[in-house]
Amino acid sequence: MSDLCWGLTTQSSMVKPKVSRCPTIFYRPIQPSDLEILEQIHGDLFPIRYESEFFQNVVNGREIVSWAAVDRSRPNGKSDELVGFVTARIVLAKESEIADMLRYDSLKSDQTLVYILTLGVVDAYRNCGIASSLIRKVIKYASSIPTCQAVYLHVISYNNPAIHLYQKMSFKCIRRLPGFYLINGQHYDSYLFVYYVNGSRSPCSPLREFYQRLWVSKVASSTGELVTSMVGYMRSGFKTLAAKLYKNEDRKVPKWPKCKETHSLISTQSKRNLTAECAGGECV
Repeated sequence: MSDLCWGLTTQSSMVKPKVSRCPTIFYRPIQPSDLEILEQIHGDLFPIRYESEFFQNVVNGREIVSWAAVDRSRPNGKSDELVGFVTARIVLAKESEIADMLRYDSLKSDQTLVYILTLGVVDAYRNCGIASSLIRKVIKYASSIPTCQAVYLHVISYNNPAIHLYQKMSFKCIRRLPGFYLINGQHYDSYLFVYYVNGSRSPCSPLREFYQRLWVSKVASSTGELVTSMVGYMRSGFKTLAAKLYKNEDRKVPKWPKCKETHSLISTQSKRNLTAECAGGECV
């Protein structure tokens, strides 16, 4: 099974006309009656095919949590039909590919993460804020789990709308994974995004995070975005630096944990051999 956050840019053949009115969107868990439409939307949105076991696990809530978006204002008995969805699962932090990007306490073996598997919105309902709302559902869910440290996911490198959405929602892009996806015989890179919850944060120093942010800005679509991103982060970085210097005024130097350089593998469940790319000593 492959894990994608993809449906924000692909075209759906199932729902063709754009909604001309303001839809009444309601969110609920995915249920067994959604099986057929869930399979159809995945087939329309994603360039890979998921096994039937995946869909059965989603609709029956077996080790997968999910939210469906439905338009209650739709006529002809379709008011409870899916127009968007997100699926996710809980994983152990120590077994994840981002363990090195967490302030992980080896004495707390129950620390967890929430991994977003798939996210999709049918074409007619794009730009209605549905994807953002679904992501917030996942973040709220993760935040309600005391042992959870972060939400994370992968985005294919050419999915610029999804990349910009996650950046806007304060996800941090921490790595680029070369050749992560193999689709129709062609390899595609992936970006790894993380959103820290429950007080967790990156073990990287502010300086390393700045260079990380600088690299991530390469995916911005314009120079204006790049400049704005850099200026905003530099301001917050200087504030953090000043605060740390103040707190450590009786010490010779402030102590910040260093970011590890890694060549990590994704969890064995995904069965993909991936290398994390580190450029100039900085984790990306």
